[in-house]
Amino acid sequence: MTKIEPGLLEAWNTYGEYAAYGIAAIGVLILLGHLVKLATSKEFKAKYDYINMHEINYLWYSALLVIVGGALFANTISSDTTWLWFFVRLFVSSMLAIIVGVVVQNILKFYYPFFIEKRLKKLRYTPRISPDGRKMKLLSEEEEDVYLDEGMQAEEDAFSVDYDVWIDEVSGYTKIEKYNGRLHALQCPECNYQTLKVEREEIIQSPTVHEEGELMKYFTCGYCGHKERKSFKIAQLKEGEESAV
Repeated sequence: MTKIEPGLLEAWNTYGEYAAYGIAAIGVLILLGHLVKLATSKEFKAKYDYINMHEINYLWYSALLVIVGGALFANTISSDTTWLWFFVRLFVSSMLAIIVGVVVQNILKFYYPFFIEKRLKKLRYTPRISPDGRKMKLLSEEEEDVYLDEGMQAEEDAFSVDYDVWIDEVSGYTKIEKYNGRLHALQCPECNYQTLKVEREEIIQSPTVHEEGELMKYFTCGYCGHKERKSFKIAQLKEGEESAV
């Protein structure tokens, strides 16, 4: 079997090792940057949005780069080999990297959301602190309407957005936080993964001052493809109010 020239193999081992370290280091830096961002975010709402929008993606990018760096490094530790064994080792390490990558991706996509869900609930419902240092109260759906304008109430009625209203009962200071319902994944009744999301919404009947409206939400599971729909009531309009849905 034809052997690889020593100089060529040495160059591969040297520069390949540097590249492996560099790729893996970028992955680690992405992870560290993510952790620093979480640690420096003091606002619960800001941390909630950041985790909900970015955490899984950043963890995946970090893991992918570390896996690629590890696979590349594994191919730079041989001192004497033939071209045949070089390509065999390259192929095997690539296949192992793909397998590990698929496993990590599936964990992040189908199992990790359960962990995220617990953290998001804790962040959302942890009592907020007013500028005076007092714990604030989270108002109920009925109580919060006084603090929401007509547009906000219409968004809530259409179930596309949910607002949380916190109030300092001593000073009257209020804090309103907006949560996007469309970005939130639910647990699929078929596969039990946290991968059921709203695909589209349809107004079946607009609300009037005399009766409630009806909103139909269509859900699709990103894992098993399960589809379902749910009907939601839209609060009837108040006198002199026009439908915004």
